[in-house]
Amino acid sequence: MYGTQSKRDLALELQSQIPILRPSIHSRRANLTVKFQDLYGFTVEGNVDDVNVLNEVREKVREQGRVWWALEASKGANWYLQPEVWFSLSGAAKKKSTVPESYYNDLTKAVEGKVTAATRQIDHDLPRTFPGHPWLDTPEGHATLRRVLVGYSFRDSDVGYCQGLNYVAALLLLVMKTEEDAFWMLAVLLENVLVNDCYTTNLSGCHVEQRVFKDLLTKKCPRIAAHLEALEFDVSLVATEWFLCLFSKSLPSETTLRVWDILFYEGAKVLFHVALAIFKMKEDELLLTHHVGDVINVLQRTTHHLFDPDDLLTVAFDKIGSMTTTTLSKQRKKQEPAVMAELDQRLRRLNSLKVEDK
Repeated sequence: MYGTQSKRDLALELQSQIPILRPSIHSRRANLTVKFQDLYGFTVEGNVDDVNVLNEVREKVREQGRVWWALEASKGANWYLQPEVWFSLSGAAKKKSTVPESYYNDLTKAVEGKVTAATRQIDHDLPRTFPGHPWLDTPEGHATLRRVLVGYSFRDSDVGYCQGLNYVAALLLLVMKTEEDAFWMLAVLLENVLVNDCYTTNLSGCHVEQRVFKDLLTKKCPRIAAHLEALEFDVSLVATEWFLCLFSKSLPSETTLRVWDILFYEGAKVLFHVALAIFKMKEDELLLTHHVGDVINVLQRTTHHLFDPDDLLTVAFDKIGSMTTTTLSKQRKKQEPAVMAELDQRLRRLNSLKVEDK
């Protein structure tokens, strides 16, 4: 998709052009702000210590690649196996196998030139999806992302298109080997991995997830929850974007993709683990906040600088405690009636306002 080069080859080329920064102790103390590029072409801003962390993560990724290559070379596999692992474990390969081989090409050709509310919103969001990225923010990148999103909007008219999916699909395009594989990964995410109705028009599933998350925060981090309630802080102010974009807009790309590794293997419960961990990691700092804006600033600063996925995932699974899929399902069912009643009341209120305006 990057012209004549494969995305993998371009990624390797980009990595070779990125110098390994080795700042002096004086520079580190100065806490200099620098801009650097991560493994997926995103320009990141941070301090010198952040660069050191990212260099360590990059080396871990390279080492993992060497290990995978050593294990799989005899089978003719590529050194970088994340796309294959995702495609198999998530169920995307199985889903793709149930339709004719030409399904995606036929779909994209059939919907070409059609205009709907979804396609108009997609066109509006394309230039706002990771602006400045060396491939995504190009005519070719926009066209590729558009085909995936428009194609899916016709595959599932109940979902159509929801803001947030543009970031998810964009990151999938950077990881998967082909545009078509990215489409099937998006399909399996929305149809099998995540809960139902997260991306439908009324976002009912997302509202349910937010209520479940609020209850979990009270149980797992009671001091934080009590403090935020005293501040009248609604966790959905930050968590809605986390859940809709699957952290792709909040966490550094390497960290996001490590979260997705677990997401495709264990399911949506990892989103709760990670969201709770972000709060838990900054418990002391959050307890010192006095305003809603302060809380948002702490959380945004934290997510933007979580360059080492191990730091986040250690807290997410070692300090948060276990959560079973069955338990979460029961929590969702418990919250669904209240959410549907609230959405119904909101709809009736909107309809009454429309009548008054006539």
